[in-house]
Amino acid sequence: AFRGERDAQGSGRPSSCSRPPFSPALPVTTPHLTVPRFLEVGTTWSVNCTLDGLFPASEVQVHLALGNQTLNSTVESHENTITATATATASMEQEGAQEIVCNMTLANVSWEARENITIYSFQGPILNLSEPSAPEGTAVTVTCLAGPRVQVTLDGIPAPAPGQPVQFQLNATETDDRRIFFCSATLQVDGEILHRNSSVLLRVLYGPTIDQAKCPQRLTWKDRTIHVLQCQARGNPDPTLHCFQEGSRLEVPIGIPFLVRLNHNGTYSCKAASSRGTHTITVVMNVWDRNARAVSIVLGVLAVLGVVTICAALLYVFGVHRHSAIYHVNQGSTSLPLTSRQPEEAVGEDPS
Repeated sequence: AFRGERDAQGSGRPSSCSRPPFSPALPVTTPHLTVPRFLEVGTTWSVNCTLDGLFPASEVQVHLALGNQTLNSTVESHENTITATATATASMEQEGAQEIVCNMTLANVSWEARENITIYSFQGPILNLSEPSAPEGTAVTVTCLAGPRVQVTLDGIPAPAPGQPVQFQLNATETDDRRIFFCSATLQVDGEILHRNSSVLLRVLYGPTIDQAKCPQRLTWKDRTIHVLQCQARGNPDPTLHCFQEGSRLEVPIGIPFLVRLNHNGTYSCKAASSRGTHTITVVMNVWDRNARAVSIVLGVLAVLGVVTICAALLYVFGVHRHSAIYHVNQGSTSLPLTSRQPEEAVGEDPS
């Protein structure tokens, strides 16, 4: 009863301040509860519960719970709408099917919403190498494992059954260096297949090798020209590579342009070295002088001209000899006629 009503009752007069009793507005719907379908052990997820049509919303009492665990919620009201938000962290003890409950109460009237959630544990996959950095020729064991009910597959090889590991062994070679191994894991949760993957890199330690296909053993270059000596060496750890001229120990840069001079002419020893050993190949560099080549060309031309001159002289000599004749004087004639006979015709004449 209001004070004005009490006054009116005492004086027998109606009160000018009288008003009807307070009546809250109550919704006819249930709260809207938003939760994840799955929740992994150790992870945190947001839970939201909303209800419209409440007045006064500020007087609503909210209770959120995951199973028998009460969640600390934050409640906000806006006009006739109230929203409760909480974070849920799943524990190992809650693994399996659970229920999240949202309860709102106003004026002794309650509204409730429930949603199912599955809490699961997905351990792995854990991928291991017995020798992450193995010398060449070492036996390396690759193993992949995961938690209960998890099926793993290592480089296409499945485990015998869910929850069991899978492994294989290899003899590490140079070709296995930087090889990547993959392990996939699958877990079925409430009819859904969840996937996870893992990978690991293998390093194989092996001695240096100079790739002869990328390091020519014989080079011919001109003096005072720019060239690059292309040589490459592989190995793990990465080897150093140097090329020194035999005798003078003159070093030629590798992989960068340099000016070729006549003193670069010679035989070089190219050696790759690392903690795993050394590898050496021989490179011959022929450097020729462009002026010397011009002189050689001139001498060659002169030699050709000399041969041509000798041949012409011989042709001339043999030609004159072939056209020579024997001449006789006719003594009975004053006009001195001359007759000519070829040597072949004069052979059979009478000398008188």
